Amino acid sequence: MSSLVKEDLQKKLFQPLGQSLRKFIEIECSAHDRFYLCVSVSRKEPQVEISMVKHFRIDLDEKYEMAEKWFLKDLEMIDGKEADTDNPYFDMHFEKVYSWEAYSCASKYAFARTLNKLNYMYLKKDLKIVNFDITYIHDDSLWSSNNGDCLVLMKICFYASNLLCLSLCPMP
Repeated sequence: MSSLVKEDLQKKLFQPLGQSLRKFIEIECSAHDRFYLCVSVSRKEPQVEISMVKHFRIDLDEKYEMAEKWFLKDLEMIDGKEADTDNPYFDMHFEKVYSWEAYSCASKYAFARTLNKLNYMYLKKDLKIVNFDITYIHDDSLWSSNNGDCLVLMKICFYASNLLCLSLCPMP
């Protein structure tokens, strides 16, 4: 489903603006409307943009409207709130602090990973990423992936198998 939404967003909103949509996540804003946080790169001069997009339906047609837009170069910090808990809340610090609730903790991490990767590719500036488990943010990590929740499950299984092996070892 999300790949269909991504294709639709790319075709109807970002392509006419000369941009390539790199990542989007659904965010909780209101009970009636759907909103997405999107990261796109302009094709002419590589500039990374973060936008909040409102999704609505008119008859049978899906419509998207850009509600707000920021540049990655203006992002000072992304704060995951609490690295030790599984929560979908995070803040993005521009001139003003914007608080968000992602659809899931995995999507919050995927969004932060994308911002970090694009920052490294295009800006190479010091982007502060705080209150995230940094193991899941950096691409050079063993556990980094776009698989989100599957990745967490794999890590838990790895630890469980280690515990099982240790429990089967005879004690001297």
